[in-house]
Amino acid sequence: MSAVEIRDVQKSYGGHPVLHGVSVDIPDGEFVALVGPSGCGKSTLLRMIAGLEDITAGEIAIGGKVMNDFAPKDRDIAMVFQNYALYPHMNVADNMGFALKQRGFSREVIKERVADAARILGLESLLARKPRQLSGGQRQRVAMGRAIVRHPNVFLFDEPLSNLDAKLRVQMRSELKELHQRLGTTTVYVTHDQIEAMTLADRVVVMNAGRVEQIGAPLDLYDRPGSLFVAAFIGSPPMNFLAGTVNEQGQLQVEDGLSLAIPGGGLRPGQRLTVGVRPEHLELAETGWPATVSVVEPTGSETQIMTRLGNQVIRVLIRGRTDLKPGAVVHLGADPAHIHRFDTMTGRRL
Repeated sequence: MSAVEIRDVQKSYGGHPVLHGVSVDIPDGEFVALVGPSGCGKSTLLRMIAGLEDITAGEIAIGGKVMNDFAPKDRDIAMVFQNYALYPHMNVADNMGFALKQRGFSREVIKERVADAARILGLESLLARKPRQLSGGQRQRVAMGRAIVRHPNVFLFDEPLSNLDAKLRVQMRSELKELHQRLGTTTVYVTHDQIEAMTLADRVVVMNAGRVEQIGAPLDLYDRPGSLFVAAFIGSPPMNFLAGTVNEQGQLQVEDGLSLAIPGGGLRPGQRLTVGVRPEHLELAETGWPATVSVVEPTGSETQIMTRLGNQVIRVLIRGRTDLKPGAVVHLGADPAHIHRFDTMTGRRL
């Protein structure tokens, strides 16, 4: 078993806390992504799982065994870094087999494992090349191959695709997902890119300022974000927000002269409310919120339309194309099931 249990883990640097009691249970074979903005603590947490950072308080267990006092080499993990960390003077085969050689594996076992990993990753024709002769995507495959040959209980990935161009990132995402489906190894993957997290992971852990905001399957986070932070972070283009106070008529008073009917009921006058709706869940309708088109951005299969609702900027994403021009007046409608409501003061979902 290679489950990872993170129990009330805390981390401080010089008395300054950066992780505040993080708890996550990762079952055997699951792919979990730690996602959040820079400085949220996700890479620190990954390095603590790897044993590269000390734990101030709490426990981290792998396979049921508490690892707090174990050295990285004794944790049966393999880590893939952002910068590949390949030895420039070694060829691909030697890079992939180096850790096994250091552990005393026989030449035959090393050769067999390197060949197996090369076949899985499509590196068979590159085994004699040096890292400088490889593309960025090929180098990342070699870094993954070096992890695979160890047959670890847990894979740890620290933003492995961030150095690649956009097209190659998409390709490598698919290859990573296929690799996990083939090997079934427990995987913890750190990224600041929520699209990577959504497409790769079985579950996503959204972190903010050293705390866990929400844990769930990607589509659960998309459909029912538990806080304003998660709602703003998950989804591309990001969710639109309108903040205001509920008036005596039960409408959301966004600004002077702009009050909007909010479906769902259950609101009380004076309540501070933030309403969120995703651009793809808005539509151009006969009636609804009146808005003025300011920018039209065609992307081929979709069109993004930036509108102004009073002083608020609202983005709409529609399938196909449109003849709308800046200055046109439209009405925005949304299915009530896709309108999210949050307490403005606490930021929590209502």
